[in-house]
Amino acid sequence: MNIVPMHQAKSSLSQLVKRAAGGETIFIGSYGRAEAVLKSAASAKPKKRLGLLKGKLIVPDDFDAPLPPEFLAAFEGNEE
Repeated sequence: MNIVPMHQAKSSLSQLVKRAAGGETIFIGSYGRAEAVLKSAASAKPKKRLGLLKGKLIVPDDFDAPLPPEFLAAFEGNEE
């Protein structure tokens, strides 16, 4: 892990951003200890939000009931 000193990061921020945009992860810190990470925004994945639609969708009781014969015939190409 290569750590870029804080002063160097301030003076070469545009080059560091270009390197990060290219896929490199850059650690910034002082005294040999990483204090921040610079990486591409494209690599950041949005967090999944479970339950986002809770209470907004209604599933009918007969959701998994068999389809009427005329619907089945239409799906199978046996329209009369």
